[in-house]
Amino acid sequence: MKETANPYAGMWVTADGYIRHELLPNGRYDEARGSRQSAYQGSYTLTGDHIDYKDDTGFTADGDFRDGILYHAGMVLYREEK
Repeated sequence: MKETANPYAGMWVTADGYIRHELLPNGRYDEARGSRQSAYQGSYTLTGDHIDYKDDTGFTADGDFRDGILYHAGMVLYREEK
């Protein structure tokens, strides 16, 4: 059975570029903050337009995709076009 493509996989960034949040197609994420690469890493699950995160230390967070924008933990992230 073929896996459904993740429509949200890719790089999401804050307007100032400080936070770079990559959603990998395998259900993992990698978040950079400023010059600190891989500041946070963990897994995520999608339920429709809602995302739940669990980082590798056990911390959890969530967010929502609305109109092509990711609203996550008080941050607003935009999809980075390749």
